Amino acid sequence: MSEVENFINDPQILRELIMDHYQYPHNHKLVKDDRYLSVHMASDSCIDDITVQSDIKDGVIQDIRFEGVACTISTASTSMMTDLLKGKTLDEARVIIQNYFAMIHEQPYDPELLQEAVALKNVYKQANRIKCATIGWDAIEQMIDESEGKK
Repeated sequence: MSEVENFINDPQILRELIMDHYQYPHNHKLVKDDRYLSVHMASDSCIDDITVQSDIKDGVIQDIRFEGVACTISTASTSMMTDLLKGKTLDEARVIIQNYFAMIHEQPYDPELLQEAVALKNVYKQANRIKCATIGWDAIEQMIDESEGKK
């Protein structure tokens, strides 16, 4: 049994993962560097107001960072996303993003691809939180599209 399978059904572990990424978000500092694409995202229904940056070079996500004010779900989700997508090719990132959105919308997905992000698997039960759980993911998807448009 994989590590993901071990914790995917333990609500306490899932809660702890979310709280850990909220209290100690990873890659939570923007940089001043012209190589980085940047997307600002804000929510009409929550406090979420974040900027996500990425350095995409030669079809690989070299770095992802974010900063701003956001709720627990948004911060945790974006923090997990930065860990998950850093170092991935754009094709690999797209597959992970598609699986994440499938999970959030209660559709079939591969939990192994999502690693710790499976902690957000129950977000669909609160429709008003879906935007919070996807705001950072929407930003990186925009940057991937933009970087591919530059080819």
